[in-house]
Amino acid sequence: MRAAPRWPGFAVTALLVATAALYLWNLPINGYGNAFYAAAAQSGAKNWDAWFFGSLDPNNFITVDKPPAALWVTGLSVRLFGMNSWAVLVPQALMGVGAVALLYAAVRRVVTDPARGAVAGLIAGAVLALTPAATLMFRYNNPDALMVLLMVAGAYFLIRAIPRASWQWLMLAGVALGLAFLTKMLAGLMVLPAFGLAYLLFAPTNWWRRLLHLLSATAALAISGGWWVAVVQMWPAAARPYIGSSTDNSVLNLALGYNGVDRIVGGGNAVSHGHPSGWSTHAGVLRLLSAEMGYEASWLLPSVVVAVLAGAYLALRRKLSRIEAASFTMWTGWLAVCTGVFSYMTGMVHPYYTIALAPAAGALIGLAAVWSRSAAIIMVVAAAWWAVILLNRAQLGPTWTRTLIECTAVAAIVLLAAALTRWPRLTPVALAVSLVAGLTGTAIFSVATAATPHNGSIPNAAHTADVWPTVGNRFGKTLMMGASSDRVDPHLAEMLAATRTQWSAATSGSQAAASLEIASGTAVMAIGGWSNDPVPTLAQFIDDVHAQKISYYVDSGRMRSRDRVSGQIADWVQQHYRPVKVGGAIVYHLL
Repeated sequence: MRAAPRWPGFAVTALLVATAALYLWNLPINGYGNAFYAAAAQSGAKNWDAWFFGSLDPNNFITVDKPPAALWVTGLSVRLFGMNSWAVLVPQALMGVGAVALLYAAVRRVVTDPARGAVAGLIAGAVLALTPAATLMFRYNNPDALMVLLMVAGAYFLIRAIPRASWQWLMLAGVALGLAFLTKMLAGLMVLPAFGLAYLLFAPTNWWRRLLHLLSATAALAISGGWWVAVVQMWPAAARPYIGSSTDNSVLNLALGYNGVDRIVGGGNAVSHGHPSGWSTHAGVLRLLSAEMGYEASWLLPSVVVAVLAGAYLALRRKLSRIEAASFTMWTGWLAVCTGVFSYMTGMVHPYYTIALAPAAGALIGLAAVWSRSAAIIMVVAAAWWAVILLNRAQLGPTWTRTLIECTAVAAIVLLAAALTRWPRLTPVALAVSLVAGLTGTAIFSVATAATPHNGSIPNAAHTADVWPTVGNRFGKTLMMGASSDRVDPHLAEMLAATRTQWSAATSGSQAAASLEIASGTAVMAIGGWSNDPVPTLAQFIDDVHAQKISYYVDSGRMRSRDRVSGQIADWVQQHYRPVKVGGAIVYHLL
């Protein structure tokens, strides 16, 4: 084996610094990002029980709609640095830098030649860093950032496990996926089949040991991902918050229903929770290339197809080493499962989910680029062609950028061909020009994404319309984008901050409650939670009012036709109390 060259250390440092700059640049333009999770982080910073359960308010009335692992990180950050935009959003940016570093390390280890391995890793890391969905989520406080970091960590541990059939490294991969489950439940386990198949086929030991190792890793996954579930399930329901977005106050129901089957095939919850089919494009193989998904994740998908075909060809001809074949199997399986799920899921699907594709796409492109120069040439052509199409359709940036991509792609093809046939010393130059040609389009959109203010529960990457939010036709399919205003009238915030009751106010829906909590720094009761949860009942609410636990009721304007509990409570309040207008809000004084 050749001695490791020194330049990769400088190159990967430059990549990580550039990634940090992209993800941290002007971060406060996003405010608190998703106020729903920001309010829960604020609550966790005030109350350790709320931190443990992932409660929306510090009095533990109801949890958010996800398990709390991501909130544990942001809650600690807010506890240490106070409630501000940097404290809420910087952890995700650092997770993005960590994910790029781990992906580089995982891909680099696969290739025997140190220089070629470094090149593959750098390409993989750059693809991940410059995927718009990644730029969006690593600058935002949705749980996807931590989920992807843990999935990439699991892949790195698996790459360490396979060459020596190491059950210890494999168990670490299981722990990483268990924590990914505690971040976003079943979404964090989409890569599990690919991990299991790669180890089962390529670990250098007998079949029984492979199975035993996989069982050990499964046990590690179950423990790391199940301990919190077990604790919450055994905790007396009356002494803990209601499990938000479940139908029966159960974490298992939340995992298998709202964050499980309902996401894939829809069902009762998908409708009752306010996520009709209008939120997504039509299911099918073209979904990832169309509408918002096309802009957020498809820039290099044509190149990924080339990479998969090239890797399959080399694998069938036994041109790949054991660890290369294992890595190819893992990344291809990862890509295939995520592509199938995102293409055909008919429940709740949002474009930013496609961040999960980025690590596999980057790894496959990076590996194929060093395995086959012919594949590298074709990938450059595919990436440049699709980038020009997407930039034209988005009408983003000056037209000369499309010409630049086309000219650079031609130069890259000529240089790669020359390096392949006659002048191998041109390889570094050819590689650099190829990267510019292949990554310019996605880099432009990622920079535009970083320059775009985002808020609400369903952020999109970059603005490509004159108004925001974008509602309309983007690349052939209709996509609606939900946004919410986090603005609370200062006088209302002062009124709530001056209260001394257990809850300063009650309002319908978690989003409205979250905004009030952040603005006032008080606990607000979120009637119906995020998805029309059956809490509190009308009788419970009346008892709390009579016990002087709630100072105000704030009319959130939430539609009541689909929310029976909130509607009953709102009707009762209107019948018994007089409204007062505070700013743009209608408020009822309950004391």
